[in-house]
Amino acid sequence: MITWNADPEIFSVGMFSIRWYSALFALSFVLGYFIMRKIFKKEGVPVKMLFRLMWCMFLGTVVGARLGHCLFYEPAYYMQNPVEIVQIWRGGLASHGAGVGILIALYIFSRVERLPYLWILDRMAIAVALAGFLIRTGNLFNSEIFGLPTDLPWGFEFVRSPDWYRPPVNAQPCHPTQIYEALSCLAIFLWLCSKKMQKSFPGFRFGIFLVSLFTARFLIEFLKISQVDFESGMMLNMGQLLSVPFIVCGIYLTFRRFRTCSTLLNFNRFA
Repeated sequence: MITWNADPEIFSVGMFSIRWYSALFALSFVLGYFIMRKIFKKEGVPVKMLFRLMWCMFLGTVVGARLGHCLFYEPAYYMQNPVEIVQIWRGGLASHGAGVGILIALYIFSRVERLPYLWILDRMAIAVALAGFLIRTGNLFNSEIFGLPTDLPWGFEFVRSPDWYRPPVNAQPCHPTQIYEALSCLAIFLWLCSKKMQKSFPGFRFGIFLVSLFTARFLIEFLKISQVDFESGMMLNMGQLLSVPFIVCGIYLTFRRFRTCSTLLNFNRFA
């Protein structure tokens, strides 16, 4: 068993504090900016668009993640307390909601800037995969979103776990599902950066991103503790049900050209 007792705060001064989760969340946008700037310069796209793109990404991520949590996981509570929807600092962000928010924000950006939608999605997938790695690492520092008890040697005892996690798992080693998801995001990021992916047809890289990311999420969810009470009696939890449409969309984008281009079976021949 590995005892995990990391302090979620980096430092605090009086009532002001900076947490690892917030710092890693912000870092994901900083690194995303530099990744996209390199891509824009390489492909001859005006870098001045990048500032507007990052603002679209930020708003799509935060608004989508917050609304996703409120609508998918606790709709009854937030219908009775609508003012609390905007209280993001109290926690409650859903990655599937962030995905929907990002898709909408990037679609608006593509129409305003007159850039191909799939072109943007293919390239932003790289930055989003890296962001997933950083955000799940932030969840690890928060000692949240971990898994069921396990007797495997890498099981974590989360000493600082939130109160609502503690009753079923107190002093027991559990699956560090934050690490599982973080490593899967890092592997996807490296895959999307490969030279073969750079030669793929429009939409292929984004399709691979959707299939790999949400398939990993679907499988890892089997090891997680239910986030809300209504998931306890479900065969598939909410995270798995919400992953299915993304996987289906990714499969379509990945294979949509294979019917007309037999040579696409060789990655090196992608147009």
